[in-house]
Amino acid sequence: MPAKSQAQQKAAGAALSAKRGETKKSELKGASREMYESMSEKQLEEFAETKRKSLPSKKS
Repeated sequence: MPAKSQAQQKAAGAALSAKRGETKKSELKGASREMYESMSEKQLEEFAETKRKSLPSKKS
């Protein structure tokens, strides 16, 4: 399932980075922390790989 906004895509990328151990979980805030706790690495990959160019800044 692709991300529906640029903000969602960025949050998924941050959560994925923490899930892989590249960044600390304590650095996550808001949506990225929720995504880290509730989504699998595979789901986060699908959100994070969405191309930002065609997405709105925020979901309406």
